[in-house]
Amino acid sequence: MALAGIGTELEGIHAVEAAVQRGRVTEIFVERRRAESADLGRILESARLQGIPVDVVDDVRPLAVTDAPQGVVAKARAISPLSIKSAAALVDAPALLVLDHIEDPRNIGAAARSAVAAGMTALVIPQRRSAPLGATAFKAAAGALEELPLVVVSSIADALKRLDQLDVWKVGLDGDATQSLLGLDLLDRPVAVCVGAEGRGLSRLVAERCDVLAHIPMVGETESLNVSVAAALACYEVARVRGWVS
Repeated sequence: MALAGIGTELEGIHAVEAAVQRGRVTEIFVERRRAESADLGRILESARLQGIPVDVVDDVRPLAVTDAPQGVVAKARAISPLSIKSAAALVDAPALLVLDHIEDPRNIGAAARSAVAAGMTALVIPQRRSAPLGATAFKAAAGALEELPLVVVSSIADALKRLDQLDVWKVGLDGDATQSLLGLDLLDRPVAVCVGAEGRGLSRLVAERCDVLAHIPMVGETESLNVSVAAALACYEVARVRGWVS
């Protein structure tokens, strides 16, 4: 079942502008002192052309979730997620980024931003026990969640089982794995790259349902990478193996 309310509350220049461009925004609140700035002026001009109501207020912070809404907050129609089958069928060789119960919405947003930049074809997240896809995630994504097809599943482990039936390989990031992610040749096949939660990594059942567990090699002595950094490196390795970047 689709998760209700994805992307209905937005804030920050890039998040709001991207949603306006998608035609999702239904109302905008903008700070009086910043309404004449170039960035907000561009958003307000697009809103005017679409007939979107604009409320000029003294301070948008009481309406915001984050500490720095950049002078603009918006309400929007919800994004409709795809099914896992539809996401796998978007292209001949899908490249899905799967986030296994990420707890910080800023990490979800940052991972989505990297996924779009690297050319990944969809993002898969769980409906429960994960950070909400609200204003904080959309602000961190800086418009990427408007571009990246989204799949919301009741269980990541069950989603991996479904991907197996759809002939999609599952690669899980695991710092203790013996196989390196770098140069992994199956990344040019239909693939889902699974990134685990902050601290504890992949859940046991998700790890068991991956076809391959791989680590990101590190030269320096650090225990682990930030989850959004790991996701970014994994996405770009998919792009490199496929020849999308060099």
